[in-house]
Amino acid sequence: MKRDLHPELVECTVSCACGNTFTIKSTKDSIRLDICDKCHPFYTGSEKSVDTTGRVEKFNKKYGLA
Repeated sequence: MKRDLHPELVECTVSCACGNTFTIKSTKDSIRLDICDKCHPFYTGSEKSVDTTGRVEKFNKKYGLA
């Protein structure tokens, strides 16, 4: 095996635009994100299903889902 082949891992501070910060191991010193798991609509439950042609209601009526 070759010596000194892999990059050095350091403690990395990750900061999001919403103000959330956490630390991980990375080859970079710091990472800035636009969106994280604390402010992403999918994880916060604020994601909305946009249905302009009525496909969701048609599916629910056809398969009897509430």
